[in-house]
Amino acid sequence: MARYVLKRDKSSLPERLTRYKSELNEEQFRVVTAQPKATLVVAGAGTGKTRAITYRVAYLIEQGVSPQRILLATFTNRASREMLRRVEALTGNQNVHRIWGGTFHRIANLMLRRHATSIEYDSNFSILDTEDARDLINLCIEDAAIDTTAKRFPKGDVVQDIISFANNTDLPVENVIAGKYPYFEMLTQQIMRVDSIYQVRKKERNVMDYDDLLLNVKKLLIEKPAIAEIYAEQFQHILVDEYQDTNRLQAEIIDLLAVKHRNVMVVGDDAQSIFAWRGAEFTNIYEFPKRYPEAELFKLETNYRSTPEILGLANVSIANNRRQFPKVLQAVKRSKDLKPALVPCSDVEQQSVFIASRILELRDEGTSLEDIAVIYRSHYHSIELQLELSRRNIPYRVQSGVRFFEQAHIKDVISYLRIIVNPRDELAWKRILKLIPGIGNKTANRVFEAIVTSVPNRTAGLLPSGEASHRESAASLSMEVLRSMPKLREKATWRSFVVLLELLTSQENRGNPSKQISLILEHGYEQYMQENYENADARMEDLRGLAQFANRYTSTEDFLSELALLSTERFKEPQAMVGEEVIEGGEEDELLTLTSVHQAKGLEWSAVFIIWAAEGKFPSPRSLKEIDSEEEERRLWYVALTRAKDDLYITYPLMLTDYNRQTVLQKPSRFVMECPPVLFEVWTLEEEPPKFDALVDVAEKRSDYLN
Repeated sequence: MARYVLKRDKSSLPERLTRYKSELNEEQFRVVTAQPKATLVVAGAGTGKTRAITYRVAYLIEQGVSPQRILLATFTNRASREMLRRVEALTGNQNVHRIWGGTFHRIANLMLRRHATSIEYDSNFSILDTEDARDLINLCIEDAAIDTTAKRFPKGDVVQDIISFANNTDLPVENVIAGKYPYFEMLTQQIMRVDSIYQVRKKERNVMDYDDLLLNVKKLLIEKPAIAEIYAEQFQHILVDEYQDTNRLQAEIIDLLAVKHRNVMVVGDDAQSIFAWRGAEFTNIYEFPKRYPEAELFKLETNYRSTPEILGLANVSIANNRRQFPKVLQAVKRSKDLKPALVPCSDVEQQSVFIASRILELRDEGTSLEDIAVIYRSHYHSIELQLELSRRNIPYRVQSGVRFFEQAHIKDVISYLRIIVNPRDELAWKRILKLIPGIGNKTANRVFEAIVTSVPNRTAGLLPSGEASHRESAASLSMEVLRSMPKLREKATWRSFVVLLELLTSQENRGNPSKQISLILEHGYEQYMQENYENADARMEDLRGLAQFANRYTSTEDFLSELALLSTERFKEPQAMVGEEVIEGGEEDELLTLTSVHQAKGLEWSAVFIIWAAEGKFPSPRSLKEIDSEEEERRLWYVALTRAKDDLYITYPLMLTDYNRQTVLQKPSRFVMECPPVLFEVWTLEEEPPKFDALVDVAEKRSDYLN
């Protein structure tokens, strides 16, 4: 067989290389012009990773590589489109759209549409979105003939998450249940039966869920060597963005596609691998040189984002991780003579007052609220701050999901408290009634009508006019109605519900909202979350945080009144209660950002506040249960630090009140303690009487904070 090598025009390449040289720094230029081979690019935060990938693709095209022989895998299709748009602008090549670019799922879909029949699917298969997949799993639970009333079986969302995590981590379902969902171990066989029915149902109906796209491409490449050879030959160059966030399945697909040419360039930052909880495999990037012994290592260490002082702290902090590719970020920015501020606060309230006050000062000094962020490890850490911002009319968005008090599990628990204070609260009653298995809208309406009929309005003169007496009488009448429901009281779940309400309305617990929240959790709601939410542990952490916050209130009424502040914010528009969306105000020109560290990755702000930097809060004790999890928590800390461009404030309360209303002393986070004090400027806060909400004095240094 004769081979003919196509020769493409390279007459203008030297001039283009000169332009590249002027538009890239030395580190980026070396990456862009690297020889074809396996390549690992460790790109530190703010070092121009996207720029390097974009120019690399442009360079390959200008070297004569045909666009359709390039595969660019990214984590969002939008990122891919933006990169390819820039490649077209750089090269002027009209065929850039022929590059195989996009997410792993998009690329898998393109391949499967061509070869579905090889794995016994029709090429017109449908793709189930998350909601469709959940609905099908619920049908499979019914088909499995599982009595979900006799045994509290997990809802479709949770079963879906178990199956998905197993698929993406290449682990057996039983291992995932034992490791992540131990409270369902006695149901392992039933869950595996549901999984088996689910797989058969999808095949019968010619549908795939998102995980199937990856699983079936891997199957195609392994079981059909002739097809695998086509793609191994076609993809002369493979580039993968955010490689530290790939899971095992994605890494295996890349290895299968790169088996012939081995020209695979993976770009990422091992120090920003923070998604193990959703299946990302840190070892993919860390062990890449083992899988590709010939790989060349490049480092991007020139940082265009942060000041030298912020980078100095970040470099020292991440150096404490043993498993990493060592690197030292170097700042392009000049020093502003501002060290990261470490701000010990007397308690949680002072922490919130300081942050709100300092934010207003920064805004007066010319920093837009849009360029300021408050970052926290767990969503419940923002409770007090959201209330303080509301009091001061500081508009904000929550980028880590819906606002704290608008989350479903928070609203559920608060609804219990609302009916204690106001037994005529229809929305609260119907919300908690429908949490009971077997009770739907019809029964909930009937129960509420019985309650409201038996608890007349005080204005009718049938109940005592005194506030406390009225509430107690109304509560007693409500309890009598609940105990007397003839059909319902035969159900064990109904009797448990009545017992819980009796405890909540007892004299002992009536004025203690913190204790009431704990009782709600102990008497069924924790189990409800485990059965209904894939992130039950995080939601449990939220509610424990809410109980701790409620400790400061000596009546449930005062507690609920305080929370009502958040529903009357002038900048807040009504929003559908959907998680993982950015909730924004309507009329404000600018909004402060509140965000978890996970949601902050890839973003940057001029001024950043990292709050609750206390041991037991950051790192998260829940996360530390996992092997190697301290290093992942430190990577989270590193991501938080490197979001700041100019100003960085790290705060923690010195004291907090625990569930038993005992004062507990707080230590700084281990991530603060392991860094030399010279890297911080310690601020001491002083109240300014008699102006209770005035800005505290933040000038005095205290150098012995670690002693």
